[in-house]
Amino acid sequence: MTEKMPVLFVGHGSPMNAIEDNEFSRAWRDAGKTLPRPRAILCISAHWVTRGTLVTAMEQPRMIYDMYGFPKELYEVKYPAPGSPDLAEQVRRIIKKTEVHSDQEWGLDHGTWSVLSNMFPEANVPVIQMSLNANLAVGDHYEVARQLKELREEGVLIISSGNIVHNLSLVQFRDFAYDWATEFDTQVKNWILTDDHDPIINFQKQGQAAQLAINSGEHYVPLLYSLALKDEDDKISFFAEKVWGGSVSMRSVRIG
Repeated sequence: MTEKMPVLFVGHGSPMNAIEDNEFSRAWRDAGKTLPRPRAILCISAHWVTRGTLVTAMEQPRMIYDMYGFPKELYEVKYPAPGSPDLAEQVRRIIKKTEVHSDQEWGLDHGTWSVLSNMFPEANVPVIQMSLNANLAVGDHYEVARQLKELREEGVLIISSGNIVHNLSLVQFRDFAYDWATEFDTQVKNWILTDDHDPIINFQKQGQAAQLAINSGEHYVPLLYSLALKDEDDKISFFAEKVWGGSVSMRSVRIG
């Protein structure tokens, strides 16, 4: 029998977390040590937004350095995990809510490799990515994600990577948090703990703190992919709980 896999949402923040030894990279490394070994990993990253839903289907995904103005050593990070065309085809088959297309061009972006290089540094677990379909309404993302549940029973670790609070227009590169950022991050934490997903999906109705926290949705929507996969008996825990830089929540969630 394959062990049922947990599900993760990781607040990934700065790509520098891939090479820095800090409280966030250490939390990711510690979280990785507590996970059962997966057969494969499916990652939904804030940094792959497409028209239509795509899933990477190559044997060896390439590195994507989709960030600018960082130190040279960050662009030298390698994460040579293999892909899994078979898993990509399975994802295409089980999702009925929207048509999923195979992709041979993308690879692993920093929303994926910055996290996995800490959690699974050996890079010996196959990894695929599924894109965020910009044509879908927010609630539809939740419904698409629900169709992935069977993968948990088959040894697939599903990780979504984004940030609950992500407003780079207001970020300050120091260790503090705006009141509204802490307010919304705490609201979302409480909704998660009480299995109240409706206000999380309908974040546009949650007032000024939510509007400031989510000035663009691509970092927030990955959270829905993790929450949709929760079973009634799954326990919830948090790691890397902090708002950094004023307006970036590093809160990460383990389900199961």
